[in-house]
Amino acid sequence: MDRPVGVFDSGVGGLTVLRELVRSLPGERFLYVGDTARVPYGTKSRETVTRYSIEIANYLITQHDIKMLVAACNTASSLSLPVLRKIYKIPVVGMVDPCVRRVASLPKRECVGVIGTAGTIRSGAYEKALRAAVPAARVVSRTCPLLVALTEEGWVDTPVTRAVIAEYLAPYRSEPPDALILGCTHYPVLKTLIREFLGESTVLIDSGEEAARVVDILLSEEGRKQEGGSPGVSFLVTDDPEHFRTVGESFYGAGMEAVEKVTL
Repeated sequence: MDRPVGVFDSGVGGLTVLRELVRSLPGERFLYVGDTARVPYGTKSRETVTRYSIEIANYLITQHDIKMLVAACNTASSLSLPVLRKIYKIPVVGMVDPCVRRVASLPKRECVGVIGTAGTIRSGAYEKALRAAVPAARVVSRTCPLLVALTEEGWVDTPVTRAVIAEYLAPYRSEPPDALILGCTHYPVLKTLIREFLGESTVLIDSGEEAARVVDILLSEEGRKQEGGSPGVSFLVTDDPEHFRTVGESFYGAGMEAVEKVTL
C-alpha cells in the first residue's frame, strides 16, 4: 500500500521520532509537518493544541491521503490523541502508549521518572497510563522546559546544559528511577548527558524508538506495510523553511532534502 505515513510535531523535536521511523521502516514514504508558525505547543491549552492537531491531520489526510498519523509530539499526544482517534478512521499513534508499553515490559519498574514540557506533565497522561499498566509503580514527574531551547541552540554538550540537567534531575540523583521516560522529543539529543548524570542503572526510554516499534507492528498487522515502492521523506513546515533545516539537521541526524512551506 504505497500511501505515506504522516508525522507531525510543533517544530523540529519530532525529527528524532522521524529518524527512528525511517531507520525501522526504510520502505515507507513519510510526510513530516513541523508547525513552526505556532511553536511551542508545550505552553498552550488542551483546546488550542487539539485544534492545531486536527488542522494538521485534516491537511495530511485530505491533501496527501496518508494511511497512518503519528503525533510525534508528546504535548499533542498527551492532549489531543483521544479526539484524533475519535475523528479519523486511519490509525493514530502517539508517544505515550509506546513508552508505557516499554515500561511494563521491564523486569524492574518500581519507580518510573517522567520528564517533559509543562503541557505534557500538567496533562497527567503519562501518570494515568502508567497507573493503568503498572499499578504498583511510583511515578515521579518533572518539567524540564529549558532543555528544549538548549537543544535548538545546538548546546548539546556544554557546561550550561550539564548544569541545567543536574538542576532538573537532582531529585532523581538520590534515588535513581528504574526507568526514565524522555517525554519530549527534544530530549533524545541529550541522552548521553542524561545517562552520564543518572548512571547506568536507569533505563532511558526514548519515545521515538518506542513509537517506531509500534508503527512497524501496526502496519504489518493491518497489511499496510510497504516493502518496496518509492520510499522517501518530505519535509513540510508552516513557517521559515531555512531556519527549520538549519536547526533540524542535528535532530534528524542527516542532511534534509528541500523543505516546503505549506498553509494548513
